[in-house]
Amino acid sequence: MDKILLMLQLQVQLNDATNGEKWVNGTTKNGKKINWKRCIYMEAAEMIDSFSWKHWKNIDQEPDWDNLQIEVVDVWHFIMSLAIENYAQNMRGQIENLAIDISESETFDSLNHKNSLFAPQDEIMVKVENIMFLSLAKDGVNIDQLIKEFFDLVTMSGLDLETLYRLYVGKNILNQFRQDNGYKEGTYIKVWDGTEDNIIMKRVWEENGDIKPQALYRELAKLYLALNKS
Repeated sequence: MDKILLMLQLQVQLNDATNGEKWVNGTTKNGKKINWKRCIYMEAAEMIDSFSWKHWKNIDQEPDWDNLQIEVVDVWHFIMSLAIENYAQNMRGQIENLAIDISESETFDSLNHKNSLFAPQDEIMVKVENIMFLSLAKDGVNIDQLIKEFFDLVTMSGLDLETLYRLYVGKNILNQFRQDNGYKEGTYIKVWDGTEDNIIMKRVWEENGDIKPQALYRELAKLYLALNKS
């Protein structure tokens, strides 16, 4: 439960900083409507493009497993946000209550087993489409079912609780790094010498198993500085 609660806390901090502290009411500090459901199904659609699903081209191309895992983490940002909003608006409790409910959910235990195996790509795409279907529900999303389907996707994508947590924290650090280096202004370079920064961050995590978040930030800064000097 500890890692789930920490991720929820980090997501609240990120949303507070980005959207204002009243984002659970459905609008940003600038009065713009927030639609977490749309965020989920649009990000899930990008996940499908990790596979060579188009029957008319690249039929034998190997799936982009790195991108799949990054997209899974991105979807997790939005599912957590939707769940926090749902709990707040329906008076189901605070994030501590949500963390408890998640940790007691039907599929949570499967995340506690170390995992690095990928399911067949067709099965993964069906699972992603199930998540899209749930997020497109017009009468409100079944949060519990959405989280169950997502945890199935996590294990099918070669991840477990530890690797999901590490990638989530890594993406938070990367988001902070982007903001500090001109992301809003449009001056930030997202592709580093032919490789997207998401993948660079993931590789740094994998190559440095004990690296701390602050050290990850410094390593990203070093690599980005070298990129700008070249």
